[in-house]
Amino acid sequence: MSRSYTFSHAISRQPSQSIIKGLRAVDTGTPDLALFAQHHADYVAALRSTGAEVTLLDALEDYPDSVFVEDAALCLPEGAVVMRPGAPTRLGEAAIMAPTLTHFYEDIRTIEAPDFIEGGDILTTEKEILVGTSARTTSGGIEALRRATVDWGYTVREVTTPAGVLHFKTDCSLLDEETILSTKRLAASGCFEGYRVIHTAEGEEACGNTIRFNELVIMPSGFPRTAEVLDKAGYTVREVGNSEAAKLDGGMSCLSLRFSPPKPPVKA
Repeated sequence: MSRSYTFSHAISRQPSQSIIKGLRAVDTGTPDLALFAQHHADYVAALRSTGAEVTLLDALEDYPDSVFVEDAALCLPEGAVVMRPGAPTRLGEAAIMAPTLTHFYEDIRTIEAPDFIEGGDILTTEKEILVGTSARTTSGGIEALRRATVDWGYTVREVTTPAGVLHFKTDCSLLDEETILSTKRLAASGCFEGYRVIHTAEGEEACGNTIRFNELVIMPSGFPRTAEVLDKAGYTVREVGNSEAAKLDGGMSCLSLRFSPPKPPVKA
């Protein structure tokens, strides 16, 4: 069983009404709240369709970007690491997520000040944990993650996120033990040496953020050429609407924490 994409659990959070105030690199319009909610429900349904147990948390109105739960923590088979988001308006999200993690983990570690690191910059494979420096993740944050996971047996490798790209995983995804879906601009850096790389189709770079979740490759809808490439490569593709999350630089990985806890979950 491949621990990097075979999961029994996931955590997601309902989008808030305040999400229209969420951070964005470029303003491409205000998210449609009703459509966002429908897309989110479809996403959660896709996760559950694999047999996984999905914990759906209530919306946090005080944190417009809190639907993007992946940035708050890294969940591994041995334990969880609470992140320290690099955007000041998101700093409180990690602390709020921590109590939820105690239902699944006994060993929870925390990235402390002054370092910053967000889950969107972390790609966990069967071999290693790749972390991209970005506007939200510092080299100090990566080193703090290395210290936090070394006794769990992980190798943490620092890589570089392309200029103008919010998170490392904006441009890449894990497809299986040996295969990465990546934009050409990210793959050109050489960070995936030793892996098989499938490139997103020209003009479809925005679907680089896709997730492998058990038997499914869940990708944003609207990228037919890349979907066809993945289908022909033998993956079971499930497309989910992402137009509203994309207005806030969000993608498939951002919307969930995906994991298999090391022990039976502790009931609240």
